[in-house]
Amino acid sequence: MKQKFNIITSTCVPLPLENVDTDQIIPARFLKATTREESFFGENLFRDWRYNADGTVNKDFVLNNPTYGGEILVAGKNFGSGSSREHAAWAIAGYGFRVVISSFFADIHKNNELNNFVLPVVVSEDFLAELFASIEADPKMQVEVDLPNQTVTNKATGHSEKFEINGYKKYCLMNALDDIDFLLENKGKIEDWERRNA
Repeated sequence: MKQKFNIITSTCVPLPLENVDTDQIIPARFLKATTREESFFGENLFRDWRYNADGTVNKDFVLNNPTYGGEILVAGKNFGSGSSREHAAWAIAGYGFRVVISSFFADIHKNNELNNFVLPVVVSEDFLAELFASIEADPKMQVEVDLPNQTVTNKATGHSEKFEINGYKKYCLMNALDDIDFLLENKGKIEDWERRNA
């Protein structure tokens, strides 16, 4: 969803599992879908973990636990490994997450998130462990993600870390622009350059 990104303060959903791959994020059988309807993929985010084999709700999975909610997913190390399917980012965005925090992302998945207006925030393993501990102690604790200043703050402890982001992607997120929107925004400059260098 194209939505300007500035500062987000939210409760979090904890997923303290390492090496979560894209097939776990959105199972391969959903790649056959021809829709880009965000709700379709959001409803099937972590499908095989959210539901039992008989289709009943897995009450032990965190997305089915009403204790947790919010726009921020806090995930274990090496999030989004495996295949390069963009559907995984569609599912995360479709569910309503605007930020994913981890200590390491697979590169292709990280870029897919950015292209779908989800901000992947890389933090140190110590900071990630502190976030998980704070959420466990108080599921209502909040995290502030400040994109302009590139900081993430654990509101329970007051501790902050800086995070890195490509300057172009930062501009696009803050202005709700995809790659085509950015080119159209700069159409005049491109045409001026073409005229001057004909």
